[in-house]
Amino acid sequence: MLFRKDYDVPGPGIRPDEPEKTGPARLLQIIQLEVGSIFLLNLLFLACCIPVVTIPPALYAMNQVIRKMMLDQPVLCFYDFRTAFRTGWKRSYAAFFLTALPMAASGFGVWFYLTRAAANPVMYLPFVVCSTIFLVTLLCSGCLYGALGAGLPVRSALTLALALGLGKPLRPIVAAVLGYGLLAFGILELPISLIYVLALGFSVPCLLSNFFLRTLLRDHCPMPERPPWQEDGDGPEA
Repeated sequence: MLFRKDYDVPGPGIRPDEPEKTGPARLLQIIQLEVGSIFLLNLLFLACCIPVVTIPPALYAMNQVIRKMMLDQPVLCFYDFRTAFRTGWKRSYAAFFLTALPMAASGFGVWFYLTRAAANPVMYLPFVVCSTIFLVTLLCSGCLYGALGAGLPVRSALTLALALGLGKPLRPIVAAVLGYGLLAFGILELPISLIYVLALGFSVPCLLSNFFLRTLLRDHCPMPERPPWQEDGDGPEA
């Protein structure tokens, strides 16, 4: 079936003891195994964003489902998304206010001060401040969602995200360019990109961002056997 997989039986041509693939081969393997869940996840995210105020928990839940794919854990898309959405809403608003709002405000500041800097060089100072805030938030946002999903308190998660985003910037840079770049492309090209946005426009950028951050988060912020957003649930119904 499209949205259900038997994780106890190796797929065709895949040996149980086969070493984990890396790089593009690993990415293609994840997409091949999870293509149905990636499509369904995008639809769930869009549906849950309709009330607007539910965007933060929907974004958090999408990241947590994608993180399970990165860890090669069984994914029950609807159940995992619903559970993360329902139990992680406090963390989701913390993540949203620490990422989306600073990026939006500093991004506007970058444009505002840059357009006025030619006439008044003093404006370069706030431009540099806004640019720094924007870039730091951009690099650390993906790590913050991963750290919060692993159960770290907000302050500890923020500290770790800053350490990883600024101390080990290579993967966060690639994750930000691909994740936010594809997201911006889909939105800016509307209505031409409408089908892409509805089918994959949010889940695929999230997938690519998490893919390039997966080793950083695995090494410095391992996911517990039972994530905090599943603690209140008894598991999916049979």
